Amino acid sequence: MLQVLACGVVVFPGLFFAFRRILPSIFKQWTDADVVLVSERLVSSIHAVMATTVGCIVVASCRGNVISDRHWLAPYFVIWYGVPYMAYDLYAMYLSHYYRFQVKGHEDYKRHSLSTVNSFVRKEFLLVLHHIALLTVLLPVTLFFRKDQGDFFVGCLFLTELSTPFVSMGKILIQLSLQDCRLHKANGGMVLLSFFACRIALFPYMYWMYGRHYGIPLYGVPFHLSLAANLGNSCILAPQVYWFVLLCRKGFRLYQRSRCRGDAPAPARAAAAVAAVTDNPKGE
Repeated sequence: MLQVLACGVVVFPGLFFAFRRILPSIFKQWTDADVVLVSERLVSSIHAVMATTVGCIVVASCRGNVISDRHWLAPYFVIWYGVPYMAYDLYAMYLSHYYRFQVKGHEDYKRHSLSTVNSFVRKEFLLVLHHIALLTVLLPVTLFFRKDQGDFFVGCLFLTELSTPFVSMGKILIQLSLQDCRLHKANGGMVLLSFFACRIALFPYMYWMYGRHYGIPLYGVPFHLSLAANLGNSCILAPQVYWFVLLCRKGFRLYQRSRCRGDAPAPARAAAAVAAVTDNPKGE
């Protein structure tokens, strides 16, 4: 019973609705869209901290033999928290989309309908596809097709959530009108660093660890793995590269714009441009 009460089916929706009740009493000027956005970001950050912590524990425990070493958190975190969170987050992202357009006065957003759902799916197609893929691929692979092997690599995948609190913090600081503070600028740098390290560089690292286990050079690992494994990794990596490129391009454009204006010294302009990369869509 305690396991059921503690699982993500209760935790994440419960936190989300708790934040939606608490935040309006603190920030009375916020609209429904503001409250839902910040509530979603706070819950995302909590899940990310949990996933990163579990990832560190699993990776540290399974480094001896990356194929056969086991840790009970690898499958159970996916069941208790990973899958419930992904399902909840789809709902929370839809609510954020709905209230954002409702506040802007769109006629179609006076009430929930199939039209608003279709609009959300079209606008956030890549993120929706990402969540659905994790629900339909990660769960069966983690539970049924691994043959009790590779907990180390499951732990590595948990580490991809490390960048999420920084992305969320950027949005929250903007919501609090603190986008010009040093914390926001430093946070922008951490977004780029953590995103690259744990969502892109992590995949060559996993290939390298696999190759080291079998005595295979890094360039030979893809030929040693099955086609399904390579395709799966590519499908996870591709959107991460796409989002990282968007972050870099946006930061570069803003840096050039501020440089042309010449309204700040070069170091300040660079910091401001890097910080601005947090002002994106979900961005993870």
